[in-house]
Amino acid sequence: MNKKKIINDPVHGFIRIPSELIFDLIEHPVFQRLRRIKQLGLSYFVYPGATHTRFQHAIGAVHLMSQAISHLQMKNAGISPEEEEAVLIAILLHDIGHGPFSHALENSIINGISHEDLSDYLMHELNREFGDKLDLAIQIFNNKYHKKFLHQLVSGQLDMDRMDYLKRDSFYTGVVEGNIGVDRLIKMLDVRNDILCIEAKGIYSIENFLIARRLMYWQVYYHKTVIASEFMLVKTLQRARYLAQQGEKLFATPPLEFFLYNNITPNVLKENPASVIPHFLDLDDSDIMVSAKQWSKHNDKVLQILANGIINRKLVKVEISKIEFDPPKIDEIIGLISKKEKLSAADVSFLVSTDCIANWAYTDKSETIKISFSDGTVKEIAQVSDVLNISYLNEMVMKYYLCYPKDCGV
Repeated sequence: MNKKKIINDPVHGFIRIPSELIFDLIEHPVFQRLRRIKQLGLSYFVYPGATHTRFQHAIGAVHLMSQAISHLQMKNAGISPEEEEAVLIAILLHDIGHGPFSHALENSIINGISHEDLSDYLMHELNREFGDKLDLAIQIFNNKYHKKFLHQLVSGQLDMDRMDYLKRDSFYTGVVEGNIGVDRLIKMLDVRNDILCIEAKGIYSIENFLIARRLMYWQVYYHKTVIASEFMLVKTLQRARYLAQQGEKLFATPPLEFFLYNNITPNVLKENPASVIPHFLDLDDSDIMVSAKQWSKHNDKVLQILANGIINRKLVKVEISKIEFDPPKIDEIIGLISKKEKLSAADVSFLVSTDCIANWAYTDKSETIKISFSDGTVKEIAQVSDVLNISYLNEMVMKYYLCYPKDCGV
């Protein structure tokens, strides 16, 4: 079988699959499942073009990683062919643990388990299947390999994951403020003392990268309508699980039914993963939407309101504030909805929620962006950026939101 394939990607152009092992991993059902997981959850409720998938993102990240490794090899970064393939595998598989609608349902399927934890587990499973050929990739993914800059390329301030998702999400949403100069950034990558850096002449590209990331969070990832739709998606599943635990017989696809009627905790997953993981791998966006379509006609009023909101885009209202919402206001809203819909306060709790969103474009608390100079010196970006107020971007911006049904008298 010819495994030297080329993929035509609308964002990066032609992408060459780097090796036969990577081709086999792409062909594996665990990876093919990512075709059925949307990258941006329900953001297409706001930006109709944002229906791209985790599969596309992972392939794009591999392409950028391949370019980054080529440029670093030309700069004598000391990357062997084995390390090259391993870091490409690490970025290829970094998202295989995502559940339906990606971050929108993080912790909603298996509470207390992140997609990174599931990715690590699935990589180990694939490693056994592929005869331990993923050993080095897993070490790099978990930051246990002695060349730390390789992990930074997978997960760090300048990783290929961020570079692809910003470029890709900007492309598919049409939000041009998120478009970054990926080619320039990759050409400026450097390694000094086992630390990933950017050459000094690339500092303006980094500044654009950080500002673009901040703008994408507020314009796309934390858009009010995205918050509303994802709130309703999460609450729909919560209400369905609540009814299921009460003994109510609900329509659900088999993999979703498993998670509705069984309380899967981190301990259950740890003690008996073989009884959980196959159901998780069968689960994707379509399971949620097919089930929600049926629930929109259910006789439980709360489930009906929530599911109908997802299917027909009848979304809750969202208020955003820089300060926390007063409890008396929330109680008043709950009372109005209870009276209007003839529901108990406990039932209304599925329709009303307040929480916070936080964003910072750049944080130097765990890892800083380093700038390398021709004289061999390396400085943090905050020391050399003359047009960007790094301290401003380093401050966490927190906003509070309140979700509740429209036309409730508020």
